[in-house]
Amino acid sequence: MKEGPDIARLAALIGDPARANILTALMSGKALTASELAFEAGVTAQTASSHLAKLADGGLVAMRKSGRHKYFTLANDAVAATLESLMGLAAGSGHLRTRTGPKDAAMRQARVCYNHLAGERGVQMYQAMQAKGFLRHSDDALELTELGVAFVSDLGINLAELPAGKAPLCRDCLDWSARQSHLAGKLGRALLSHFIQHGWAKRQENSRVITFTPKGAQQFDAQFSAPQHHP
Repeated sequence: MKEGPDIARLAALIGDPARANILTALMSGKALTASELAFEAGVTAQTASSHLAKLADGGLVAMRKSGRHKYFTLANDAVAATLESLMGLAAGSGHLRTRTGPKDAAMRQARVCYNHLAGERGVQMYQAMQAKGFLRHSDDALELTELGVAFVSDLGINLAELPAGKAPLCRDCLDWSARQSHLAGKLGRALLSHFIQHGWAKRQENSRVITFTPKGAQQFDAQFSAPQHHP
């Protein structure tokens, strides 16, 4: 057998419909119990536990205990990025869920993508920060420029206080609904936290939908509108 990464094994893990539903539910960024994930996947608790064991063994989910309860999350940012990319590929290829509902429009406008802002609002923020020179690509990596450092500092985000870890400061993430990039990484997480903590937006209960208040939407647009070019 040829050496190299075993993408077939990971693809098989993700490709099972029940496991795909479990992973999609964990894209909310919340830690969920096996019972909650069984409900999301439409399977019994015993079947969900079997799926979770396989996902954990494959390095796709992580488990932690709190008292008598076990909670599951996605293993890391790389797993979330892969899932979002697969969602974008599925949407672009016409592989969409047939059941739609009233939350669809709200999900497309603004939602949580694991730990950062996605949807039309997320794309708007990413494009505005690029247009204003706050973000740039260098050697296939996304960087925060000096102008960007000054901008986020003025916004009230202290880059030195962001949590340590392997996650990059900035990373672009393909948005499955808009088919364009939004901002992920530590900065993407910090910006979404900033919007929620300062009352610009709130997260709908038991949903990935992010709802901006009227005042918050005005503040967001003031900060993240693309500069106007006049002839």
